[in-house]
Amino acid sequence: MEMVLITALGVGGATVIGALIGFIFKEMSHKFSDIILSFAAGVMLAAAVLGLIMPSLEYGGTYGIVITVLGIFAGALCLNLIDKLVPHLHKLVGADIEDHNNASLSKVLLFVLAIAIHNLPEGIAAGVGFGSGDTSQALIIAGGIALQNIPEGMVIIAPMLAAGVTPKRTFICAMLTGVVEVIGTLVGYLAVSFSTAILPFALAFAGGTMLYVISDEMIPETHAHGSERGATYALLVGFCVMLISDVLLG
Repeated sequence: MEMVLITALGVGGATVIGALIGFIFKEMSHKFSDIILSFAAGVMLAAAVLGLIMPSLEYGGTYGIVITVLGIFAGALCLNLIDKLVPHLHKLVGADIEDHNNASLSKVLLFVLAIAIHNLPEGIAAGVGFGSGDTSQALIIAGGIALQNIPEGMVIIAPMLAAGVTPKRTFICAMLTGVVEVIGTLVGYLAVSFSTAILPFALAFAGGTMLYVISDEMIPETHAHGSERGATYALLVGFCVMLISDVLLG
């Protein structure tokens, strides 16, 4: 449990580290933002496939493929339902924000909520990974998620500052999105700890939520500003970095 707690803090803390870097590089071009987000998407994709979906097949036994497929779609549908039920913005860049404080704060809160929704399944995925009992594989998953949290933390700073949010409040909001990931990690770990029977489904479920986020939010966002070629290669680099890490550390 101690290792899980340390990992949870590390995964959530990576967002804060990214936010601190974001304060240094306040003015980021769309191209730079798209490339680092695509790299993060590649890392996330590899973590979902190699660290969650493939182990789900292995632990599922005779009906592994059925359990895994159902888990993937259940995870995606769950996140889709949350998207529909919880009002939020997927991005704040270029949003039509009024000068009135209440209007600006409302926009920012919706933006932060979107990031929190994005971070929750990542945290759950990190926690579920420990449920398999393979600590090295779980750390690879958590490391991949933490690695992609750094650029994610970077890109949320500039839009919030541009919206008129003070640096202090911006940092607090970024830190809260990291806290959500810490909570998700603990929830994922506790869920599979109570019953190992749900482990194959839980692994696939976590993988499905990550695939949903990559396809529904990250890739469309990184291909919307004319930098799709660079974004594509950045995604491949991120995927290969995780692939190499899995081979060397697995």
